[in-house]
Amino acid sequence: MANIHPTAIVDPSAELAADVSVGPYAVIGAEVVIGAGSRIGPHVVLQGPTRMGRDNQVFQFASIGEVPQDKKFSGERTFLEIGDRNLFRECCTINRGTVAGANVTRIGHDNLFMAYTHVAHDCIVGNHCVFANYATLGGHVEVDDHVILGGYAGVHQFCKLGAHAFLANNAAATRDVPPYVMAAGAPAEPKGVNAEGLKRRGFSAVQIANIKSAYKVLYRAGLKLGEATAELERRAVGQPEIALLVAFLPRVTRSLIR
Repeated sequence: MANIHPTAIVDPSAELAADVSVGPYAVIGAEVVIGAGSRIGPHVVLQGPTRMGRDNQVFQFASIGEVPQDKKFSGERTFLEIGDRNLFRECCTINRGTVAGANVTRIGHDNLFMAYTHVAHDCIVGNHCVFANYATLGGHVEVDDHVILGGYAGVHQFCKLGAHAFLANNAAATRDVPPYVMAAGAPAEPKGVNAEGLKRRGFSAVQIANIKSAYKVLYRAGLKLGEATAELERRAVGQPEIALLVAFLPRVTRSLIR
């Protein structure tokens, strides 16, 4: 049986793996599924329909799977899906989706959400991301793999953050941020390539140089976006790391940060 503290409240319809632990005064609502090895701290509230994978840890006072903060929401059946090995620190808030969006908020694997971070309805967060304290996503935001958000960073609804992007502390992203790009300011502007992060993830010096050159094509060469895209497509044939940038550009809906 799961290790459930006697003061915790667990709905009969919730499904907890045998080794899940639930701390004092936690509330596990209806249609919540929690995978093996997960630990739910004291005073956590987990509402459903929510499906959480293996080896997640939720610290005290977090609110996971609550209804979206959307005035159009009228009690529809919507979902939250969480992968494996995520860490949710104190007072995180993660909301379910809406029928106006994809009907689901989705979080991948191996992410760190520090204290007071917020993921709004219909967001999609990839894998290996870090959200520093108070980082906030508006609704319908897409965050690709290995993205880092600094403390108090905010992302406007419907924006996209490409893989390996870095959003500085207090930055306000109101447009889409391409892969590999460091952005800072309010509104956020491109400040260069996240070279240090790429080194830590095993990118070679040649690959990083190629990415820096691609950044110049996109932001420093005075080219129109279509012209820059064509040049990046040409380079991506022999430089696979550029393909990630090329694949991102057709997804842009709020225009690129400039």
